[in-house]
Amino acid sequence: MDTGNVFLVGMMGAGKSTVGKALARRLGREFVDCDREIIKRTGVSIATIFEIEGEAGFRARESAVLADVAVRHGTVVATGGGAVLVEANRRLMRENGTVVYLHAALDQLHERTRRDSSRPLLSKGDGRATLSTLLEARDAIYREVAHIVVESGAPSAGSLAGRIVEALEEHARLASSSTP
Repeated sequence: MDTGNVFLVGMMGAGKSTVGKALARRLGREFVDCDREIIKRTGVSIATIFEIEGEAGFRARESAVLADVAVRHGTVVATGGGAVLVEANRRLMRENGTVVYLHAALDQLHERTRRDSSRPLLSKGDGRATLSTLLEARDAIYREVAHIVVESGAPSAGSLAGRIVEALEEHARLASSSTP
């Protein structure tokens, strides 16, 4: 099964990094976490980038990493939750692989992120309310860019990776049967 790259999109806390590693292992592919790649390139935390450069500076760095990664072939990529906010990123992902939206319910997102102080967008105020606002604003964009939508409520990263593999196989089968 050749799906090109596999781009995982979704909210912070949806499990993109954890599931991405499991998916890459299962598919025998390289795994790239865009946030970790930004940290590696800059030598500072995401929070520090937000503090110094603001969200716009971070998004520019995120777009640069995504552009570098997208030209590879056969890579599983965990994107940042806001990567889809940039039209060029959405186009780049759709043109260079299969986009999988890991959808998670608000309660699940809040539970997974509430103790994580490394998330700048959740560092001030009511984290649950912020997540709710972000999810409401982004859900339609995630669904628009995605070739596949998978609920991230599986009991383990491995079982969710298995569900994604099945969905990728089905997507590839449907795509090949619709090609003249």
